Amino acid sequence: MSVAIEIEQARPREEAPQPLTRQPLFVRFWIGQSISVFGDQISALAIPLTAVLALHASALEVGILTAMAWLPHLVFSLPAGVWIDRRAHRRRNMIVVDILRAAALATIPVAWWLGALTMWQLVAVAFAVGGLTVVFDLSNASFFVALVDRSQYVDANSKFSTTRSLSYIAGPSTAGFLVQVLTAPIAIAADALSFVVSALALRGVKVNEPAVEPSDSSPRDDLKEGFRYLAHEPVLRASVACTSIINFFSFFVFAIFVLYASRTLGLSAGVIGVVLGAASIGALAGALIAPRVGRRLGIGRAVVLGAVLFPAPMALFPLAHGDPWLAASLLLAGEFLASVGVMIFDVNQNSLMLMLIPHEVRSRVVGVSRFFNYGTRPFGALLGGVLGSAIGLRPTLWLGVLGCLLGVFFLLASPMPQMREEDLT
Repeated sequence: MSVAIEIEQARPREEAPQPLTRQPLFVRFWIGQSISVFGDQISALAIPLTAVLALHASALEVGILTAMAWLPHLVFSLPAGVWIDRRAHRRRNMIVVDILRAAALATIPVAWWLGALTMWQLVAVAFAVGGLTVVFDLSNASFFVALVDRSQYVDANSKFSTTRSLSYIAGPSTAGFLVQVLTAPIAIAADALSFVVSALALRGVKVNEPAVEPSDSSPRDDLKEGFRYLAHEPVLRASVACTSIINFFSFFVFAIFVLYASRTLGLSAGVIGVVLGAASIGALAGALIAPRVGRRLGIGRAVVLGAVLFPAPMALFPLAHGDPWLAASLLLAGEFLASVGVMIFDVNQNSLMLMLIPHEVRSRVVGVSRFFNYGTRPFGALLGGVLGSAIGLRPTLWLGVLGCLLGVFFLLASPMPQMREEDLT
């Protein structure tokens, strides 16, 4: 991504940065992104429910839909990382992407209202939004280091994760309510609006982005450099391997979760939304305690702990059975505990990556990381849909949970458990 840049409110190097909540540019950006991720949680439930309820999709079709949302990370992460590293205007990229994502999502309720909505359109929109999200996220990683002082990376990531967790609490329950009252396609319009708000917020977060020096190397050479850096950095290499394994197998679970909860357990859209929203209180708790866990155990050991605490509680999903309220309670408990674990994992790991990757190659290395980390998701989602149809939903959930737990062994075999934040800042 980009060189660490000073924001307009420049301060002497020796002066400690103000708390993030007293930095107007950060607060504006934080608010805009919080609204955007809230909208994302509505679409995360409303899009698959549109497929299931409005188009009567099968397990395989739901798996394909989920896969198409993540396939762009495999297809576009590498070229997008190189392209962004060669350009200075990350904020401009992000604003344009937000507007395009809003337009793509808005086509779903319009097509439904006209009676022309099809699975092909849902798949196309999911793919388009996923591709635009790749560009946004890779631009955002460079924009983040321009906006946030290095000593505040963990605090800032915790704050973003906290608001994302709050969106997990309110978003699904709101989505379930909107789906029942307005129908699933209309609920998606709320996510489109959230991207417009994000774009407007970004217009006011002006960062002094320096000019990028012309490069004598080819895009292919730049890409090779990103691969080489990742391959020779043992902590990053282990982190990517672990996350890729977890993402692949966890998407067995995510691809069929709504279908499993709806058809196998007989839960309504409203109950599914409430379960996901209430369980995400665990994500809020995890985001809040993640910096403390990192300081107490060391940032590396916190990553290792999160790699276990995230997948293990998902074993409660295939154990759910019987009365709908008992089944919903088991799903809620699994979501709560897994959400604590994933936030401990994400907050500390994302901060560690920002500290380890030099700014000159940040977009490329993050792009290569996402190629593996996120690129496994569509294959996991697709295979989850195939297995769900072939062997049943419960056995597929068990395979997903057990497979996720294999990821931690890559961390244990690396220097990750010895990493401490004070040694890197």
